[in-house]
Amino acid sequence: MNFDRNTLVGVVVLALLFVGYFWYTTKEQAAFRKEKARQDSIANANKPRIDTTASRTETTKNDSIAKSKSGGVFQKATIDSERTLIINNNVLEITFSSRGGQPKKVELKKFNGQDSTPVKLASSGFDKIDYPINTGANSSTYISGLNFRLDTVIENADKSHLVVYTLKPDSAGPSIHHQFMIRPDDYMIDFTVQMNGADKLLTQGNLNLTWQYQAAQQESDLSFEKQNTQVGYIMDDNFDYHTIGRRSSKDFDKPVKWIGIRQRFFNTFLVAKNNFSSGRMEWVIPPDTAKTVMQSIANMRLQLPVASSVSAPLSILYGPADFNMLKKHELGFEKLINLGQGAYAFVRPINRFIVMPVFDFIRSISGSSLGLAIALLTIIIRLVISPLTYTSYLSGAKMKMLRPEIAKLKEKYGSDQQQISVEQMKLFREAGVNPLGGCIPALLQIPIFFALYSFFSSTIALRGQSFLWAPDLSASDTVIKFGFNLPLIGSHLSLFTIAAVVTSFLISVYSMSMSPDQSNPAMKYMPYIFPFFLLFIFNRLPSALTWYYTVSNVITLGLQFVIQNYIIDHDKILAKIEQNRKKPKAKSKWQERMEQMQTQQKKLKEIQQKSSKR
Repeated sequence: MNFDRNTLVGVVVLALLFVGYFWYTTKEQAAFRKEKARQDSIANANKPRIDTTASRTETTKNDSIAKSKSGGVFQKATIDSERTLIINNNVLEITFSSRGGQPKKVELKKFNGQDSTPVKLASSGFDKIDYPINTGANSSTYISGLNFRLDTVIENADKSHLVVYTLKPDSAGPSIHHQFMIRPDDYMIDFTVQMNGADKLLTQGNLNLTWQYQAAQQESDLSFEKQNTQVGYIMDDNFDYHTIGRRSSKDFDKPVKWIGIRQRFFNTFLVAKNNFSSGRMEWVIPPDTAKTVMQSIANMRLQLPVASSVSAPLSILYGPADFNMLKKHELGFEKLINLGQGAYAFVRPINRFIVMPVFDFIRSISGSSLGLAIALLTIIIRLVISPLTYTSYLSGAKMKMLRPEIAKLKEKYGSDQQQISVEQMKLFREAGVNPLGGCIPALLQIPIFFALYSFFSSTIALRGQSFLWAPDLSASDTVIKFGFNLPLIGSHLSLFTIAAVVTSFLISVYSMSMSPDQSNPAMKYMPYIFPFFLLFIFNRLPSALTWYYTVSNVITLGLQFVIQNYIIDHDKILAKIEQNRKKPKAKSKWQERMEQMQTQQKKLKEIQQKSSKR
């Protein structure tokens, strides 16, 4: 685009928004580090100071005795050994444990972690689903310390599996059944707690469920993964979320449909089909050395009927952060996918209804190369905005034709900027030139960029997909590694980022060579300086985004050259300007307001000058 004065205004606005975005993310990172430091301090303060072999042995012995006593009528279940069962469907491998009668480890078959083995969710010793039960007149225990008996394993005709674990007393008495339904191609596991003798097992029908979850590192950039990890929920039929680095707990005082944790590309949800009545969720961010994104504990209350036989229907989803897959469950899970959140929520409809369908269509016809799909998406976007781009170049060409007359105005009125502005507005109106014509394409690309930033940062289809020198389009291409951190840049340099910076600089050089001279130094040098801001902003972003930006810049360079040299007829433009001057001009309301404002400013300046001479 030609950098006339108003185009430069658009570029400056774009630069300010980029800088604002950089400041905003830096602020979030600072808050994230502060919260992390606070939680590390608490963890260190609570760390045991004495840990001898003798004390550990004594503690284990005492715990065993206490557990046996608290087992009450389920005392035998406290001493039985753990047994496991592995169930497979097409997308999950689930390892069930008799300890607590629940999943112990879940692997996602279609996705690999950093160690090239299947992604594992809920697979640490910290992970469990738990709740207390009454085991006697004055005793209670948690079911995670009891061994259930595998009661039923059935593979149905539709390849679904029914797994039932049962906890029975040593003699006659109440019993608990954990029933799991695993469907063939589903990441969702239906989980029903059935109790016989619930009036004895529970107090006033309160099932106080505890869900402990540890989100292990799944991506190469742990810090970026933590910054993109969120806790989400639907409370009182309204969705909300919290980024883990910005707070550390959430109280629920209204009915809750589900709670969930989304790492960058994987998520886990706990659903209560009849709603949790209340609860609280807390989370901590361990040190990076733990290779853990977060640990969370949710204490959720289910209010069940006060009766002998009750059931609590639940569901657990372990799976990828795939928008279309999550949407099929019709529970609002997809709202946790970051297609535009917070200050950038305005781009979510752009992603949801434009970018996603177009990108999915391109993927279906472009084969396995997602880098090529991104390039085609870029071309389509540029084609859509090409009429505005042409208008921008045409406006720039008209401004270039008026350059000699603008120079005469500056020579005539000297340092009187107010009068120069008034006369320029008159000149533009007479010539039929829109002074804001060059701004629109630059401003239009702002929501497009932020939409694609959200889209490329959260689209799991890009994960692990290589292109050119980038091994993973969902991560920054770390071509050059420093081995140490540089301020604002980090520990590496991205080649796609360098390409984006260089092509942006070339656009500035070419555009400024076609533009009138700028008397304002800031306006004159900003186009040359701005491209280098991109180095600090883009270096840690997904290579898919920097590849898009590079392709877009190359298209811009080509369009500039072709339109300016082969499409725009400067003689016709000059003739059109002369023709417009002969026509009577009606001022628009905007032009009238601008001229009135400039006239008032001029009068005010004259009054101030007269006052200063007295």
